[in-house]
Amino acid sequence: MKILVTVDGSDISLRALKYALGLAKQFAKPGVVTVLHVDPPAFPGVERRLGHQAIADYHAANHEHALAPARAMLKRSKLAVDEVHAVGEIAGTILDVARKRRIDLIVMGSHGRSAVKGVLLGSVSTKVIAQTDIPVTIIR
Repeated sequence: MKILVTVDGSDISLRALKYALGLAKQFAKPGVVTVLHVDPPAFPGVERRLGHQAIADYHAANHEHALAPARAMLKRSKLAVDEVHAVGEIAGTILDVARKRRIDLIVMGSHGRSAVKGVLLGSVSTKVIAQTDIPVTIIR
């Protein structure tokens, strides 16, 4: 089984990772876990002002910040784990990575915003669920 888990450095994403790793260990042939961090692109015009290298460094620092808390858990798991860093619209990028890697299950955390905030701000987990036929497990 191929499991994609999204991380953003938050406690809830660490809980999602812990769940995904535990699930992967339960199979006769341990599952493969892909850990994904998606960084939203810089606002239009920012790269032109700051330069390509500054924006690349910014995204690299964000990826490191998001994955650093998860690395100890990943090391202890002794499972096959891939780390993927991407820049783009978050929900769409999660779905693109899942399709390209033929993922069987997406695991992600939800920050548990109220229904009103979710409608006004848009929830990544809601968008992912609405736009995929891949099973999604939401951890709170």
